[in-house]
Amino acid sequence: MTVTANIDTTRPVATLINVFTVSPDRQAELIALLARATEETMKHRPGFICANFHASQDGERVVNYAQWESEEHYRAMLADPEARVHMDQAAAIASDVQPRLFRVESTHGG
Repeated sequence: MTVTANIDTTRPVATLINVFTVSPDRQAELIALLARATEETMKHRPGFICANFHASQDGERVVNYAQWESEEHYRAMLADPEARVHMDQAAAIASDVQPRLFRVESTHGG
């Protein structure tokens, strides 16, 4: 079953937006690592909803847009040693990592 992000102001989810700075020659490597980590580990953690990876056209950024059922679920994943291995590997590829939790304030469709 494919699960996609449901961006909705009425859903009480923890939205992770993690911006990685990476050299263009390593962007694909980072995305492959994040996708593998998600399939092997993250999606099996309690509270995981979905993760989406975006590659900037200039090759210098990767954005992870992920949803967790709650901030507590997200924090528990951060403390998980198996998940930490993947996060440390990603940090070794990126020159900067900027994870932040957000709440959806407004949505607009066309």
